[in-house]
Amino acid sequence: MKTIKGPALFLAQFAADEAPFNSWDAITRWAADCGYVGVQVPSWDGRLFDLEKAAASQDYCDEFKGKALENGVAVTDLSTHLQGQLVAVHPAYDEAFDGFAAPKVRGDPRARQQWAVEQVKNAITASRRLGLGTLASFSGALAWPFVYPWPQRPAGLIETAFDELARRWRPILDHAEENGVDICYEIHPGEDLHDGVTFEMFLDRVGNHARANMLYDPSHYVLQCLDYLDNIDIYKDRIRMFHVKDAEFNPTGRQGVYSGYQSWVDRAGRFRSLGDGQVDFGAIFSKMAANDFGGWAVVEWECCLKHPEDGAREGADFVRSHIIRVTERAFDDFADGGADMAANRRMLGLEG
Repeated sequence: MKTIKGPALFLAQFAADEAPFNSWDAITRWAADCGYVGVQVPSWDGRLFDLEKAAASQDYCDEFKGKALENGVAVTDLSTHLQGQLVAVHPAYDEAFDGFAAPKVRGDPRARQQWAVEQVKNAITASRRLGLGTLASFSGALAWPFVYPWPQRPAGLIETAFDELARRWRPILDHAEENGVDICYEIHPGEDLHDGVTFEMFLDRVGNHARANMLYDPSHYVLQCLDYLDNIDIYKDRIRMFHVKDAEFNPTGRQGVYSGYQSWVDRAGRFRSLGDGQVDFGAIFSKMAANDFGGWAVVEWECCLKHPEDGAREGADFVRSHIIRVTERAFDDFADGGADMAANRRMLGLEG
């Protein structure tokens, strides 16, 4: 068994134009002061990270990683959630997602998609230069507008969408293989890979590609009423990344999973700071330890109520208290009397 590494913090929700959140030096010092020993980096945020330079320059990557270590934290992974989203966008979402892209490709879905592919490939190359073996991403979505259809979906619609999704991702996965990096898709509503079944549909179409893996985040499963503990056992061989995020689901006679278009505060399902929701993290960390997960426990702060800086500081302590330092021996080793094959046969009543 392996002991999970951490606590680490995903910086996407904290990067801002104000100090200490507006530079790599300052935000890593702040994260270490909060109690973190690792940080996950949003690769799209130029205030913290220059993706193109990182893909091209080993010196830049060495300096970037070195500054973090000097300030007390390791770089755990890069994230391409925004760029991965743009690998596959249904036209209904073109305008909503245009803001994720560089200004030069906005308003041009084809150019935007090509830009997104190159961005993810650059992040894979940069991950290798940084000595990282995992990359966080979203899959994007072509079929999401049809997730709960009326009228019924025409035959073959979903199959066609997943065939195309796999076609777009296969070259990226092959590039990941060449660089020794696992792409960890966050299983998330709004993505075509939003539960175990859809992940398997995708995996089948990319030939069970070794680099197609999962980012496990139980909060998204709570809001879908999915068994987040069983999910760990089913996909333990594909879970390569772990976001520690809490949530609660409190259905009423007025709203349930879809939450009536309400704001986050008023939804039946909502994200909470660690320890304030319903996720059984004791059970999750136990399963992770039993299943030999040796990656990072990365806090992703998203809460509809609590201030982010309070959530961050509390989150570091929360994760540290849940990490299980795995045992190197059995609890009853003191009673081991020793044995050999002959003794085993005698104990079973077998001759000779």
